Amino acid sequence: MLRAEAPAYCPIARPRWKLYACRNVLQETAVHGAKVKSYSHSERKNRKNEGAYIDKDGVARTFDRKKISRKRGGGMKGRGWKYGSGFIDGVFPVLSPMAQDILELVQKGTDVAKVWQSLDSIPHAHDLWDDIVNVAVQLRLNRQWEPIITVCEWILYRSSFRPDIICYNLLIDAYGRKRELSKAESIYMALLEAHCVPTEDTYALLLRAYCNAGQLHRAEGVISEMQENGIPPSATVYNAYLDGLLKARCTEKAVEVYQRMKKERCRTNTETYTLMINVYGKANQPMSSLKVFKEMNAIGCKPNICTYTALVNAFAREGLCEKAEEVFEEMQQAGHEPDVYAYNALMEAYSRAGFPQGASEIFSLMEHMGCEPDRASYNILVDAYGRAGLHQEAEAVFQELKQVGIRPTMKSHMLLLSAHAKSGNVSRCEEVMAQLHKSGLRPDTFALNAMLNAYGRAGRLDDMERLAAAMDGGAGAAPDIGTYNVLVNVYGRAGYLDRMEAAFRAAAARGLAADVVTWTSRIGAYARKKEYGRCLEVFEEMVDAGCYPDAGTAKVLLAACSDERQVQEVTAIVRSMHKDAKTLFTL
Repeated sequence: MLRAEAPAYCPIARPRWKLYACRNVLQETAVHGAKVKSYSHSERKNRKNEGAYIDKDGVARTFDRKKISRKRGGGMKGRGWKYGSGFIDGVFPVLSPMAQDILELVQKGTDVAKVWQSLDSIPHAHDLWDDIVNVAVQLRLNRQWEPIITVCEWILYRSSFRPDIICYNLLIDAYGRKRELSKAESIYMALLEAHCVPTEDTYALLLRAYCNAGQLHRAEGVISEMQENGIPPSATVYNAYLDGLLKARCTEKAVEVYQRMKKERCRTNTETYTLMINVYGKANQPMSSLKVFKEMNAIGCKPNICTYTALVNAFAREGLCEKAEEVFEEMQQAGHEPDVYAYNALMEAYSRAGFPQGASEIFSLMEHMGCEPDRASYNILVDAYGRAGLHQEAEAVFQELKQVGIRPTMKSHMLLLSAHAKSGNVSRCEEVMAQLHKSGLRPDTFALNAMLNAYGRAGRLDDMERLAAAMDGGAGAAPDIGTYNVLVNVYGRAGYLDRMEAAFRAAAARGLAADVVTWTSRIGAYARKKEYGRCLEVFEEMVDAGCYPDAGTAKVLLAACSDERQVQEVTAIVRSMHKDAKTLFTL
């Protein structure tokens, strides 16, 4: 076993971690070197699982359908829909010259009527249907929803072809992605009127469309309709439901659906557990994610690289880099070669833990192992340096991002802006904002919040208030609770308690619920004034509002104490809160 070892960056002594990057070459050579005159049963089975495609150089190649990677040419993050025989989401369909022409026509055409006229004029041939469907699938892989609608509605309303379930599913998917629920529903009704039998993918796509639009009660209606028609929801349907709930950040509902799956004895699979690991991870419950992972192994369900990456991400969000390392090593021992997503997750763990050099080492190691960093890799490294206050290093990584030919996105600029804001370099922040406008990008709420923070840290309250007023007036991106958190924190630190309370009330007036950061910043303002009684009053308001304290809240409360009696009182209150708090994330 070939190994590449690298020490983890950490100021304290702890075990080194190892990257098991290569497979046992001798073992593979021995297997492939065994020559027999006839194929055994297992060999015939393996050959049956092979698929074929033509690469960009015109060379015929094969792939194992059961081991499709997440790289270009493989299943996209391992979560693809299967559209009929031979169409695997993520594997680019082979387009004939005619299909290439149709694809170019549809992509460039802006007038639907003219595109339809051009499609009408195509000579009918025995392979025209395959070309049309290949084009539609290719457009879906490119996430081009409008052209998909153009092609599929031409099939549905204009052509002489009789649409099949693939056509209907693609239309439901496209309308669902565009959040045009009424049109997605009308396509479903047309499907039923055409006596076309909906598949589990049809129901799954409807579920995801409703979840993306926040229509959870209508998503439940899909499940009810299936059960009324005597169709028990399968793992595919429930997984689509969980995926939609995950993206909609409906954690409690996702846990409820997962419990229902187990109660109904629906056969869970690797994707189910991966989704639940992500659900708990995004809810900042990494130990619950680990519990799901252990439950998965206990029943003999084999995790894939997506599962391991999800678990690494769960620990990364909390900055638990040692636990993330353990999972990363276990992933390699299980025979999975780390891809860019896995490396990025481990980099994020170091970033959140405050070890930018550790993230940099992983970045270098990724390049050394032949895994090409993507835009997210550079963004994580910029964020790692920015969190540590190393704005020059963050700037250098941002410039390298552009040098390698990757176009910075809004998030790239926002992370750079945050790095300079933390160092108090307001002039550079303003330059980054100017670059954003020059690039044709409209600053989003996160970028504007970073600019607000820069002005606040520099004491330029007039500029901060002017920008906040512009956001509130609709001139730019709408403010969120993070916007008001900046205002509450800046005013509180400056001692302007009246302005701080006004900002707090303004957030409530906009219907934005205060989070733990809002409440803690507000308590901190009174703690600096040693107003112990007022701190307890705000703390009681926080609890009554259903927001539970974290370690930062306890630290701020203790800072308000001026004698031992108050310290004991605060300690007892915080302990009782955590003891009585009931978690929603039971398994």
